[in-house]
Amino acid sequence: MKPLIVQKYGGATLADPEKIKSVAARIAAQSKENSLIVVVSAMGKTTNSLIDLANQVSEHPQRREMDMLLTVGERISMSLMSMALNDLGCPAISFTGSQAGIFTDDSHVNAFIKDVKPIRVDESLHQEKVVILAGFQGVSPATKEITTLGRGGSDTSAVAMAASFKAERCEILKDVPAVFTADPHIVKTARPLRELNYDQMMEMTFWGAKVLHYRSVELAKVRDVTLYIGPASNKTSDGTLVKKGLNMFESCKALSLNSHEIVLNISCKEKNPAKALQNLQRLFDQKQIAFPQLLQCETNQSMTEILLTGPQEIMSAAKKEVQNHNEFSLQGAELSTVTLTCTGATSPEITQKVLSILSERQLATHKIMLSAMSLTVLVDAPLRKQVIESLHQLI
Repeated sequence: MKPLIVQKYGGATLADPEKIKSVAARIAAQSKENSLIVVVSAMGKTTNSLIDLANQVSEHPQRREMDMLLTVGERISMSLMSMALNDLGCPAISFTGSQAGIFTDDSHVNAFIKDVKPIRVDESLHQEKVVILAGFQGVSPATKEITTLGRGGSDTSAVAMAASFKAERCEILKDVPAVFTADPHIVKTARPLRELNYDQMMEMTFWGAKVLHYRSVELAKVRDVTLYIGPASNKTSDGTLVKKGLNMFESCKALSLNSHEIVLNISCKEKNPAKALQNLQRLFDQKQIAFPQLLQCETNQSMTEILLTGPQEIMSAAKKEVQNHNEFSLQGAELSTVTLTCTGATSPEITQKVLSILSERQLATHKIMLSAMSLTVLVDAPLRKQVIESLHQLI
């Protein structure tokens, strides 16, 4: 069998029939040199449209039914891509996550992959077919229910397949040329990063980099899967390579700025942080809201403060329920995080430089959070872009 590569195509690269046919031509050409597993996202903004539909018919859509609805988007992409490839004379077959043997826990909307048993995928590869896989989805063997892996979960589907087959690499193909030092839509002078190690990429994605799903990088590190992030239109593009050991011995150096646009600071009357989180989880479960990403939880005087972030639809629903509850309250206005990922983040010089720049520009911060490779400031949401632009001079 030819060397195996797993490719994942983002929704923007599949936004319309012409783009699907263009990607199909690219896949057909590469299939002459490599065996291919191709993971696809939903076309364009399909997922957003499906979420809007759900909210038009239900105030609190059941998470189980949301999974049934949202998996439609990737199924459309996978079948259309397989059709386009077969028309080009390139044998292809499409599978859903469950057909491909992606087994998850029984959580709806935000499931974790527990095992991969890709029997049908393996059979198809030996028949020299290109396998097209619907990303973002799997099945719980315990409940037999279809599950989804959360926003951006197609990345995790691709890495899981690459790990299972020990593929040469996993290519995350997008409509951007590489991972940048900051969002190029905000910072016009942002530069591409050609090489990153797993730890750097994990920090960046945990703190808001949208190029990859955090869990996919975590899985890639555990299973030593080489990642390539680049454009879907140019096979020879430089892109960004993520693998073990790169840049590990550089001196203190700022790498990138990333941001969570929406952060809620929720206070709870319960002083025990474990109980406070349990109570908040119970509330979200009752209202069929997937628990957002937890950024921080700490006891402050007579209450517990919890910082959460997540996709717009989850944060809007969480905000609405917290505002109408007697045990919880929102602290202040909507917030954002801005994170400087670097080697040597714990150096006091880095913190001093960040605070000096923000002070000079009169950009107030509510909180500073440090980790081994990141310095994060919590700011009012309207200041987010100014803070990113201001701190980019450190890179």
